[in-house]
Amino acid sequence: MNKNLRKIIRQTNLLVGGGITLFVITVAVFAPVLAPFHPVDDSDLMVSEEPPGAPYYLGTDIQGRDILSRVIYGARISLAIGLVSQTLNTIIGVLFGLSAGFFGGWWDDFVMGLTNIMLSIPALVFALAIMALLGPGLINVFIAMGFTNWSFSCRITRSQALSAKNLDYVKAARALGYGRIRLMFTQILPNIIGPILIIGTLGVAWAILLEAALSFLGLGVQPPTPSWGGMLSTAREQLFTAPWISIFPGIAIFITVLGLNLLGDGLRDILDPHTQTQHS
Repeated sequence: MNKNLRKIIRQTNLLVGGGITLFVITVAVFAPVLAPFHPVDDSDLMVSEEPPGAPYYLGTDIQGRDILSRVIYGARISLAIGLVSQTLNTIIGVLFGLSAGFFGGWWDDFVMGLTNIMLSIPALVFALAIMALLGPGLINVFIAMGFTNWSFSCRITRSQALSAKNLDYVKAARALGYGRIRLMFTQILPNIIGPILIIGTLGVAWAILLEAALSFLGLGVQPPTPSWGGMLSTAREQLFTAPWISIFPGIAIFITVLGLNLLGDGLRDILDPHTQTQHS
């Protein structure tokens, strides 16, 4: 058996996290096929707050909509927000961190000062401030969350770039006439992508939690669009009379975030040489 394959098989957290993440992605992609009802249009007040049972296997909400269908479609919203916002954060963080670590000087001081400012402000507070200015809505959620969590990617990328820019393969490429931009993106970035990938995976889980918090406060995705945080927000008044309305979206958030965190932890064990040294 291949050595790398054996290493992956030994990482239980990677396998479990990857399996959970793949399951959630599959549910999101095939939501129209898997959902037994339409999450918005199929509402019937005659079956309002129906407890779990056939044909509503997870029960119904206050408007008689199927909870299972809304949880399935909510996976689309949560994963889309997590992936898009973390992609924006990663792009910003990598550009800042890579250039700061490579060029140094005043630009490095400026980027690190800006990064420290971002780290001193809680991400939820910053996102709330942006949403208060822009107003609720899906596009505004992308904007607010896409500019609040880049500091971690920036610091990791900068530290890796500082170490890599003085290595022999970079010096050899510079001797061959590679320009600064070409050096950064063809020599340094491909060789430091591992830690960035780990931070990005964990960042998706963070973004899903932040979106749920914003939606719970009424500033995220607006009803009737099904989102897990929005479902929790509308279920507050029925917490004791119809607890299944809030239990199942909460379980979906928990499982998804758990899977992404396990996946990120497993990727760290595989890609981080310091972790590999400790294990060996």
